[in-house]
Amino acid sequence: MQQKPEILAPVGDFERLGFAIDYGADAVYLGGTAFGMRASSANFDFDTLKQSCELAHSRGVKVYLTCNTLPTNAEIPLLEEHLKNSAACGIDALIVADVGVLMAAKRVVPDTEIHISTQMGVVNYLTARELYHMGAKRVVLARELSFDDIRTIRDNTPPELEIETFVHGAMCMSFSGRCLLSNYLLGRDANRGECAQPCRWGYHLVEEKRPGQYFPIEENEHGTYILNAKDLCMIEHIPQLVDAGITSLKIEGRAKSFYYVAVVTNAYRQALDLYWKDRENYVLPQWLEEETRKVSHRQYSTGFYFGRPEQGQFYENGGYVREWDVVAMVDGWEDGVLSCTQRNKFSVGDTVEILAPGQKPMRLAVESITDEDGAAQPSACHAMMKFTMPCGTPFPKGAIIRKES
Repeated sequence: MQQKPEILAPVGDFERLGFAIDYGADAVYLGGTAFGMRASSANFDFDTLKQSCELAHSRGVKVYLTCNTLPTNAEIPLLEEHLKNSAACGIDALIVADVGVLMAAKRVVPDTEIHISTQMGVVNYLTARELYHMGAKRVVLARELSFDDIRTIRDNTPPELEIETFVHGAMCMSFSGRCLLSNYLLGRDANRGECAQPCRWGYHLVEEKRPGQYFPIEENEHGTYILNAKDLCMIEHIPQLVDAGITSLKIEGRAKSFYYVAVVTNAYRQALDLYWKDRENYVLPQWLEEETRKVSHRQYSTGFYFGRPEQGQFYENGGYVREWDVVAMVDGWEDGVLSCTQRNKFSVGDTVEILAPGQKPMRLAVESITDEDGAAQPSACHAMMKFTMPCGTPFPKGAIIRKES
């Protein structure tokens, strides 16, 4: 019998870990202070990593640690101790992208599962099968594969080998993230977690004998964003993802906000649960598709799942679509009153939405706002101010209050 896929959420710090757990992740992936692919994220030292594992495990959630940079010769002497300390924190798996790191992990921490990072670029069943024989428990497939490719890999590998694919988030313009552009232009190596994303910049052509004259590659006064990949969104294709035999549905975004983690994790959690409950009659509710558009995102596509994308790049700009802002967080509810902490300004008379784990968001007209001293206020306009407002529906601590921009 097919196992239900896991929802795997990105975590950039301890706060985001809590939101990933509360909003339905089966597992999370995060980075340590070394050997990880997000050098700019807060990341987790060993004390925080241990606390994170304890919290996650208390809620039945697994923790996967990224160890997927390409280490230099100078870093190899530090690897063994890093692996031992990481395993001692209680992680459930290491995500690696280097054969040397894979074999070192098998020797040094043999009881820790090994997942092969998408950075290794696994695109065929032969490679996946050999990695399994080398000790890998899971392969995170290259993002350039179609459903047919994934099914072929699934059909020609041991059933014990787990398959993970990205289903949501930023896409790299380079194959499986193997990019030199950032390193070449800025000296920041994308293969060591330091990508500056120059692929999101606007570009013009310059003819060598006409210095200073910039010619747009397309007839547009703003230039063109020829390298700017659209974001991936597969919320509408849960049945196909399950049918392909994918073990883990991975959400990209360790550098994204707690709000992104909560909303996107919640959407995929509910979509998968609804499908698993009644496959024959499953229809994705429109509001779940809309949830993926209530976070900051670039134009969406389905990546390579349905073959090579005809319009995988977005040429107009390199920025995000952002139409909703978090305005407050719920601290508690009692007797028809929400206690909250402000995050952005909003006012009496505004209409907001409240999102709680496992629930459809509820619209609420703001009738009044009362500060800590019991004084009525026209708006919540002070950073992190405590306030109350009437709400007939109970909401738990950690529910998110947002407002359309």
